[in-house]
Amino acid sequence: MLAIRKKSLTELSQEVGITMANLSILKKGKARAIRFSTLNAICKVLDCQPGDILQYERDDEAKS
Repeated sequence: MLAIRKKSLTELSQEVGITMANLSILKKGKARAIRFSTLNAICKVLDCQPGDILQYERDDEAKS
Protein backbone atom coordinates (compact mmCIF):
# COMPACT_ATOMS: atom_id res chain seq x y z
CA MET A 1 0.00 0.00 0.00
CA LEU A 2 2.92 2.33 0.61
CA ALA A 3 4.08 1.95 -2.98
CA ILE A 4 0.56 2.29 -4.36
CA ARG A 5 0.02 5.50 -2.36
CA LYS A 6 3.57 6.66 -3.21
CA LYS A 7 4.48 7.19 0.42
CA SER A 8 7.70 6.43 2.21
CA LEU A 9 7.93 4.75 5.58
CA THR A 10 9.21 8.08 6.92
CA GLU A 11 6.13 9.93 5.65
CA LEU A 12 3.81 7.30 7.10
CA SER A 13 5.63 7.47 10.42
CA GLN A 14 5.18 11.23 10.61
CA GLU A 15 1.53 11.19 9.50
CA VAL A 16 0.49 8.35 11.81
CA GLY A 17 2.66 9.34 14.77
CA ILE A 18 4.46 6.01 15.11
CA THR A 19 8.21 5.58 15.36
CA MET A 20 10.15 4.31 12.36
CA ALA A 21 11.30 1.35 14.46
CA ASN A 22 7.73 0.27 15.24
CA LEU A 23 6.60 0.72 11.63
CA SER A 24 9.57 -1.33 10.47
CA ILE A 25 8.55 -4.16 12.83
CA LEU A 26 5.02 -4.03 11.44
CA LYS A 27 6.23 -3.93 7.84
CA LYS A 28 8.52 -6.93 8.33
CA GLY A 29 5.72 -8.95 9.90
CA LYS A 30 7.58 -9.29 13.20
CA ALA A 31 4.90 -7.65 15.36
CA ARG A 32 2.97 -9.92 17.70
CA ALA A 33 0.10 -7.44 18.08
CA ILE A 34 -1.20 -4.11 16.85
CA ARG A 35 -3.54 -1.70 18.57
CA PHE A 36 -6.79 -0.99 16.80
CA SER A 37 -6.06 2.72 17.08
CA THR A 38 -2.73 2.20 15.28
CA LEU A 39 -4.36 0.09 12.59
CA ASN A 40 -7.08 2.70 12.19
CA ALA A 41 -4.53 5.50 11.85
CA ILE A 42 -2.51 3.60 9.22
CA CYS A 43 -5.64 2.76 7.22
CA LYS A 44 -6.80 6.37 7.41
CA VAL A 45 -3.49 7.71 6.09
CA LEU A 46 -3.23 5.06 3.36
CA ASP A 47 -6.96 5.24 2.54
CA CYS A 48 -7.35 1.48 2.72
CA GLN A 49 -9.04 -1.33 4.63
CA PRO A 50 -7.25 -3.49 7.24
CA GLY A 51 -7.39 -6.47 4.87
CA ASP A 52 -5.34 -4.48 2.36
CA ILE A 53 -2.37 -4.38 4.72
CA LEU A 54 -2.79 -7.45 6.95
CA GLN A 55 -2.21 -11.07 6.07
CA TYR A 56 -2.94 -14.11 8.22
CA GLU A 57 -0.04 -16.49 8.66
CA ARG A 58 -0.62 -19.75 10.44
CA ASP A 59 1.55 -20.36 13.48
CA ASP A 60 2.42 -24.04 13.03
CA GLU A 61 4.11 -24.15 16.41
CA ALA A 62 0.97 -23.11 18.30
CA LYS A 63 -0.74 -25.81 20.33
CA SER A 64 -4.40 -26.56 19.68
